[in-house]
Amino acid sequence: MNRSKDLDTIAPDDEIVVSKSIKEKKLEKKEIPIEETKPIINQDFDYSFHDILGHTKSPFSAFLVHPKVLTFSEQDEAEEIYLAARPHWINNLSWVILATLMLFVPIFFKYFSFLNFFPVQYQLSALLFWYIITFIYAFERFLSWYFNLFLVTNHRVVDIDFNNLLNKHFATANLNMIQDVSSSVRGVFGTFFNFGDVLIQTASEKNQINFERVPNPEKIIKLLKELRDLEEQKKGEQDNG
Repeated sequence: MNRSKDLDTIAPDDEIVVSKSIKEKKLEKKEIPIEETKPIINQDFDYSFHDILGHTKSPFSAFLVHPKVLTFSEQDEAEEIYLAARPHWINNLSWVILATLMLFVPIFFKYFSFLNFFPVQYQLSALLFWYIITFIYAFERFLSWYFNLFLVTNHRVVDIDFNNLLNKHFATANLNMIQDVSSSVRGVFGTFFNFGDVLIQTASEKNQINFERVPNPEKIIKLLKELRDLEEQKKGEQDNG
């Protein structure tokens, strides 16, 4: 009976009070949204440079925006590539046409009567050798285009000249060393396909870095101007701080 009297003292409409400790535990378990953990400055800049450069997906593009898998041997640990540019693909047209013509050259071998004096196995060896030479030429020209890169990172600009398998030239300049940037678009092909040279004047040891025959030179200039402004803003905040 004592138990029933105790129960009668609690009205069914009374407010049930939750202990403060339980509420605090629930707040501690509450997950923080992913958006709140992102640095606001980097997120805003990410939007800004994508607005300037656009988006690219193909790794064989001549204009790679924020590539995820591209790296270079001299890259620092905290360095991020914002743009990787190659010479415009139209510049490959000359060697592609030449390599295609080389593939059809053996068709005309039968018109050279002196070749018929050689045994068949020698003729087949010569034919195989010709196709190997053709493949090596085309492959070397492709590698020279693919690895000839002009990079803009969050720290510097990089010019990698890959002339052949035995000749590689590397030049770099920090963003705060950039003094002036200009571009030039020449010829019918350059105007029609929108590619040209971007000349970067610097105060570093190498006073000029030239991005040659790259697509969208005006976008590269806008990106460099944006990065220079951020560097100056950061330097001003450090001086005031």
